Amino acid sequence: MAAAAAAGSGGVPNSAAAAGGWRLPGRVLEFVFSYLDLRELRSCALVCKLWYRVLHGDENSEVWRSLAARNLAEEALRNDILCNVPTYKGKVRAFQHAFSTNDCSRNVYIKKNGFTLHRNPIAQSTDGARTKIGFSEGRHAWEVWWEGPLGTVAVIGIATKRAPMQCQGYVALLGSDDQSWGWNLVDNNLLHNGEVNGSFPQCNNAPKYQIGERIRVILDMEDKTLAFERGYEFLGVAFRGLPKTCLYPAVSAVYGNTEQEHENQVDNVEKPAY
Repeated sequence: MAAAAAAGSGGVPNSAAAAGGWRLPGRVLEFVFSYLDLRELRSCALVCKLWYRVLHGDENSEVWRSLAARNLAEEALRNDILCNVPTYKGKVRAFQHAFSTNDCSRNVYIKKNGFTLHRNPIAQSTDGARTKIGFSEGRHAWEVWWEGPLGTVAVIGIATKRAPMQCQGYVALLGSDDQSWGWNLVDNNLLHNGEVNGSFPQCNNAPKYQIGERIRVILDMEDKTLAFERGYEFLGVAFRGLPKTCLYPAVSAVYGNTEQEHENQVDNVEKPAY
């Protein structure tokens, strides 16, 4: 029970519990850890090197299998996205970075797989969603793709926690104020603060987005830039001078019954050569 005590209120390790943890075999610690939630596990990982090794040495240990079984629906575990993630720790992590069911327009719902946003056919409404986790440092990448028609406006990008996720009419919601930045895949316009910031990518006769085509979004919080890739082609930096605040992957859509998928890929990605 030393592990449970060390992950008590406030996540502050108890020194006596930590000392006791040194004497417990790794298998016993793993058994105890398998009953804790993710926040408690994060606290435990900071107690000592032994606990850290038990938690992170085997990404398919009973700790991560148990956490996945408790937190991920069967639909999520069977989803192609998670089927391609080789470890249970990776599956838990990917799910944590998916769309938030509590941070989206009332006119959309997140499917049980956790990664698919479905917009209901509501007239004269633009609807969006943010992910559960935002970023304030490091370099991060994720992929977004549409599984249905785009309609007149389909925007991908980033938003602060203050950016609205629903508005009246059919508009580019993402990029409509100073709290969000977006790329409209329909007309290739970059949007921020309610203004068009030019076309993207910056080339003649840029190809239109094709349904099912994956767009990789690259957020660099060190250089304060947002960039995009299509396939293996780096399209360039879309936005510079991003604020030093927590920014969330986000999308907005207008077409009824259309769906978008979001897949977080990696953190601390290698800096693109631009």
